[in-house]
Amino acid sequence: MRKIHAALFAASLLLSAGAQADAIQDKYNKSCGACHNTGAAGAPKKGDKAAWAPRIKQGEAVMLGHVKNGFKAMPPKGLCMDCSDADFKALIKFMSK
Repeated sequence: MRKIHAALFAASLLLSAGAQADAIQDKYNKSCGACHNTGAAGAPKKGDKAAWAPRIKQGEAVMLGHVKNGFKAMPPKGLCMDCSDADFKALIKFMSK
């Protein structure tokens, strides 16, 4: 019985993580992808580790501030008006990997 409970718990964690990943992918597609897929207006492309490295070095607080307040050609909140700070942090991580 313990093994069944452990297996169900592990499965629920995986489903939860999968749902979170899907939500971040959806937010990326709706708000970030237009620029970060193409590099429009100097936006670092998703997955371009070399372009993201100096930005990530600035630290999470600076990056979060840039996203929330806008930075260079990026509008405030990157047009994701319903994103939380946790969402923005997840989106930065998603794009920089």
